[in-house]
Amino acid sequence: MPDWVFWLIFAAVLAAGEVATLGFFLGAVALAALPAALVAALGGGLTLQLIVFIIGSVTSLAFIRPVARRHLHTPPSIRTGTAALIGARATVLQRVDAGGGRVKIGGEEWTARPYDEDEVYEEGTRVEVLKIEGATALVSD
Repeated sequence: MPDWVFWLIFAAVLAAGEVATLGFFLGAVALAALPAALVAALGGGLTLQLIVFIIGSVTSLAFIRPVARRHLHTPPSIRTGTAALIGARATVLQRVDAGGGRVKIGGEEWTARPYDEDEVYEEGTRVEVLKIEGATALVSD
């Protein structure tokens, strides 16, 4: 078997291992096997192939792995719209019971119902928004 075929098989095995582990280590080394395969295909000796592989491995680990790890630990997405209101505190403006009511959430008035239909919240009570259904906030204390 020609050396370049060995390097391509080696790169494929390492890439498959990366998919299985997601450690961002094997993938970087798999990339280094590709230039080594090119050197082998162009007739370079085993020593030159190994040197290219080692230099490629160190280079890809030094530059690609940190970028990949940084993308793995991206901050959580910012909630917008009604999703941003979930968990917000609200003040009851008008008695909230199963029939409805009004609350003030972040300076805006919303229609509201209790999350548990048996609950009743009187004017001035602080509640938490648990869910938004249409234009109605479902609240609980």
